[in-house]
Amino acid sequence: MLTRKEKQRYNRHTLLDEIGEVGQSKLKDAKVLVIGAGGLGCPVLQYLAAAGVGKIGIIDDDVVDISNLQRQILYVEKNVGEPKVIAAKNRLQKMNSAIDIVVYNERLTANNAQELFLMYDIVVEGSDNFTTKYLANDAAVLTNKPLVFGSIYKFDGQVSVFNYKNGPTYRCLFPAVGSAEEMPSCSQVGVLGILPGIIGNLQANEVLKIILGIGEVLSGKLLLFDALQMQTQLIPFSRDPEAKITELKEVNSLCATAISDSVTYDEYLKSPECFNLLDVRNAEERIAFSIGGLHIPLSQLESRYSELTSKDNLLVYCASGIRSLKAITVLKKIFNRKKIFNLAGGIQKLKFDSER
Repeated sequence: MLTRKEKQRYNRHTLLDEIGEVGQSKLKDAKVLVIGAGGLGCPVLQYLAAAGVGKIGIIDDDVVDISNLQRQILYVEKNVGEPKVIAAKNRLQKMNSAIDIVVYNERLTANNAQELFLMYDIVVEGSDNFTTKYLANDAAVLTNKPLVFGSIYKFDGQVSVFNYKNGPTYRCLFPAVGSAEEMPSCSQVGVLGILPGIIGNLQANEVLKIILGIGEVLSGKLLLFDALQMQTQLIPFSRDPEAKITELKEVNSLCATAISDSVTYDEYLKSPECFNLLDVRNAEERIAFSIGGLHIPLSQLESRYSELTSKDNLLVYCASGIRSLKAITVLKKIFNRKKIFNLAGGIQKLKFDSER
């Protein structure tokens, strides 16, 4: 039952015949887990909280960065350096003190995914990497939870709902695991700030429809959104009987072992004299923060590779470890006998730590 205050707060919902007080009570009883408190997660969280979803879980192991504020409007400048889940919870509780916000300041893994999913009715996937998307999909199938999917790239976005009433899954649409190079992050290629707001709101809309049992859920349909042309497309897809999931294991979309040896920053610090550092980030990133070494942006690598001819034991780094892998692919074709290593995870976390 709704309290008197809740009836006042959600009056514009309950006026709708499709919702009413019964529907609002369904929202109050619902439990939704949101993976990622970034560009997509922020609008999802804000609108689910405003709508009165009774329990919202947030899982993310990242901290707020100044560059996030261009699109992650849940945060303000004073949140920079704080864990996103903590900053998000504080803001959301101020928006709606009557709902329950549970935070998990950790990464979604094969060890915790199923246990977490079982505590919620619906899971929203808002990450920016293939590893988490496939992991979330497989865990959703194994726990029989609907997964509301969203992704963004520059000016384009995608939305769908997987595993809804035994419907098609992410693997039915994308059976082959893509490489990290095929899905670079916003920090590498940029993104129109308003785009994740649009896509995140569409995801929140699907969540509310599922809880309320209204409308037509985007199951078996992939919605494509083009912000520049203001065009949308619906691509239908069906369940693939071959896309069977029997166990949960993490997909390593970086495939680092296939193209390079991976070295952590701690391992590098133990023997820095053994490596020649190569920074493949852009000039602005280099000026903002660096751990030294030669600087050749990834876009200039094929024209400036001769600068590396005399250097062996190259340790290539970028912000997240993805562009460095792409750089290694380029360098391996040029120097097939040179020892080249990838700095695992990049230096983004080091930058955060140095700014605290």
